[in-house]
Amino acid sequence: MGNNVALLSSWKFSQRLGLGLSDIFDRKLHVASEAGKQYFSVDAGKGELVVNDRIDREALCAQSASCVLPLQVVVENPLQLHRIEVEIRDVNDNAPNFLKSDHVIEIAESTVVGVRFPLEMAEDPDVGNNGLKTYTLSKDECFSLKIKEIENGRKIPELVLNKSLDREKKAIHSLFLTAMDGGINVLDINDNVPLFENTLYKIAVQESSSNGSFVIATKATDIDEGPNGEIEYSLGVHTPPSVLALFHIDPVTGDIYLKQQLDHETQTSYRIDISAKDKGFPKMESHCSVQVDVLDVNDNPPEIVLTSKSTSVPEDSGSGTVVALLSVRDLDSGENGKVTLKLPKGSPFTLKPSFSNNYALVTSSPLDRESFSEYNIEITATDSGSPPLSSKKTIPVSITDVNDNPPMFTQPSYNVYLKENGVPGSILYSVSASDLDFGENAKISYSILDSKVQDVSVSSYVYINSDNGSIYSMHSFDYEKLKVFQIQVQAKDQGSPSLSSNATVHVFILDQNDNAPAVIYPSSAALGSLSHQRMPRSAKAGHLVTKVTAVDADSGHNAWISYKVSEATDASLFTVNLYTGEVRTKRAVSEQDDSSQRLLIEIKDDGEPVQSATVTVSILLEDGLHEPILDLRHKSMVEPSKKTGRITLYLILSLASVSVLSLVTFVILAVKCMRSSRSSGSLNLQIQLNTDGPIKYVEVLGGDMLSQSQSFRSCMSPMSEYSDFTLIKPSSTTDFKEVISVLDASLPDSTWTFESQQHPEHLHCKELDERE
Repeated sequence: MGNNVALLSSWKFSQRLGLGLSDIFDRKLHVASEAGKQYFSVDAGKGELVVNDRIDREALCAQSASCVLPLQVVVENPLQLHRIEVEIRDVNDNAPNFLKSDHVIEIAESTVVGVRFPLEMAEDPDVGNNGLKTYTLSKDECFSLKIKEIENGRKIPELVLNKSLDREKKAIHSLFLTAMDGGINVLDINDNVPLFENTLYKIAVQESSSNGSFVIATKATDIDEGPNGEIEYSLGVHTPPSVLALFHIDPVTGDIYLKQQLDHETQTSYRIDISAKDKGFPKMESHCSVQVDVLDVNDNPPEIVLTSKSTSVPEDSGSGTVVALLSVRDLDSGENGKVTLKLPKGSPFTLKPSFSNNYALVTSSPLDRESFSEYNIEITATDSGSPPLSSKKTIPVSITDVNDNPPMFTQPSYNVYLKENGVPGSILYSVSASDLDFGENAKISYSILDSKVQDVSVSSYVYINSDNGSIYSMHSFDYEKLKVFQIQVQAKDQGSPSLSSNATVHVFILDQNDNAPAVIYPSSAALGSLSHQRMPRSAKAGHLVTKVTAVDADSGHNAWISYKVSEATDASLFTVNLYTGEVRTKRAVSEQDDSSQRLLIEIKDDGEPVQSATVTVSILLEDGLHEPILDLRHKSMVEPSKKTGRITLYLILSLASVSVLSLVTFVILAVKCMRSSRSSGSLNLQIQLNTDGPIKYVEVLGGDMLSQSQSFRSCMSPMSEYSDFTLIKPSSTTDFKEVISVLDASLPDSTWTFESQQHPEHLHCKELDERE
């Protein structure tokens, strides 16, 4: 039957039918058997007729000399039918068989020699040469075997008596009748050892081969027949468990397969002992060796190993400072194990190779903790395999602080406006500074640098809280004694060495209405006495009797003074100018008016609350007393002379000279201020003082308002020695309101308003006492 299978499997009947391999599938070729059981099928991939199941000729055709199995082959599109007859050839697969294993014949000892006794025939289902051929009989001196042929070639064995029997000598004769067919010629014995084609097989296998992959075929041959020539393959008895877990050999074919995936990194080569045994008796065995080399595949990504602990590095570290040590490894070999490292662009670090895949991570550019306090450095390792594999590792590096940043105030200078007569110990202002450093380097303490205010240490005026920068007054301030002073505040950190910075605090004392007006003219009234004045009875309306002059030590609105008659002997006769304090007649004096008049004049400031003073003027009306001014006019008109003309000319020239000198002086001061502002950062203002008419103003023509203050003194009143006004830095146009407040505080006899125009900007001063 094995021969039948081999014959049919090699017969490509599709070619004989004129069909291509594609037609087998496209035209739905299938095989039908008339015998009922489907013994055959078609291999669509090869176009061969193959046996599906074991074929038993004896079951199909019995003792028939010819055995043919008809097949029907059906194809569609178009529908066709082909008939194929498969001849089933007999093989000697059946031995002759007796119906009974024992047969007893009783023969009398007196039986004559030559008598024949028929024996039972054996049956053999095979036909032809494979059928029953002959019989043999075991040796015995009394008997022999004769074969008688009958019809259809059948053979009947007969037992022939060759020698007389003697029961007394041997009562029972045991004979063995053997029936033999024609398929057995020579009985084989197991006298040959299986032999391998090669004593050593070599094969290279990629480590990526999957489970069940074919490795190599080993082959051994045994020239014996039957079981003596059937070979069974196995792995050697001394094969280690690691190899048994990886490889499997087919016991029939000798093909070796993988049981598990190989790993080049675990083991690069295996040597396997193969055993081939036959099935005879005694078993014969031979051996060969298989060397399996595992080829590397790029299946392992590189690995970055940090050999040093994560450290911190000071921000003032120089270039080349070692930050961390690391190594890289790749379990693959060859090009697959060559690794390159790469850092992200813009990183202030670089990798410096040392030896054998070891590297040092070093600084390559300056560090600044205030910009980046920590770096997460991502290192990428890539091998040279195909395709390349890569891995990444992040190394955290913290930057430790160095005291390289001084404390910085929120602004370089501060303007503080403080009302006079404040409570001692009250807070004036709080300055604040910040430090970009960290920890102790960022802890700030505040102090006041020693300086003089009116020849007294500033520390006697104020003190500062060293922790929060709050500035407190030591005592109450008096605007009339101190209008402005400066404090130099220092902020110092606690680093080593410590760093510091300074800021200037400008303290402007704001006036409070704490001074009543004081009479300075008439002098007798200033001394507290009654002021006596005389005037002629012939005085007309508008006659100047006297002028009351008072001053107020306060400033601004608090110093604006007004005059009015509080009480009078005759209220209809005299009046006082509200702003100048001039006492004049309201009408001409009559004979009915009392010769002695008394005026009580009240002088008030414009502060809150209002402060006031009074002065009493006694006026005596006399007959024959002339008006000095009228007499002077009369004399100048009636008796002009060359001498008085020359005096007038001299007065005019003197006034003109003084005016020109004043103008030149002011121009020089303005130029000096401009130069000083460019060189030292002082106030850079171009101003114009306009004193024409009753409305006076300061016109800001342009320039930059800088941080430092610049003081100007100008004689604004004939009654005071001098008046001060201070211009400070406004940060914007709207900050001119601060300038107004300072001008109000510095020029107590003026009122200032702000008019917003594009160009120029005016600060208007409306004087209430008509001072020059």
